[in-house]
Amino acid sequence: MHRPTLLIMALVAAGVGSAPAAQASEALLKKHNCTACHATDKKLVGPAYKEVAKKYQGQKDIAAKLAQIVKKGGQGAWGPVRMPPNAAVSDADIKAMVDYILTL
Repeated sequence: MHRPTLLIMALVAAGVGSAPAAQASEALLKKHNCTACHATDKKLVGPAYKEVAKKYQGQKDIAAKLAQIVKKGGQGAWGPVRMPPNAAVSDADIKAMVDYILTL
């Protein structure tokens, strides 16, 4: 696991330095091309990150379920356009991105 990712996860979990953690998570979303299909406040090809957070708010174990969808791809929850798998993205990066999205 990359040290910056561990730091991000620790900061988010502790609620410390949320602005730097958010910036790092946003950087991961850009690095892994998530922003080609998603935006924070508006639907592009896929749903807005804030829509995802709202839809799944309070659901038990949702972060792990969403991480699997990001990793393996998915279709149907947000319409007919399939989200491609992201198998090359590390589990740690996916976790950091999903955790961040769920805080929006």
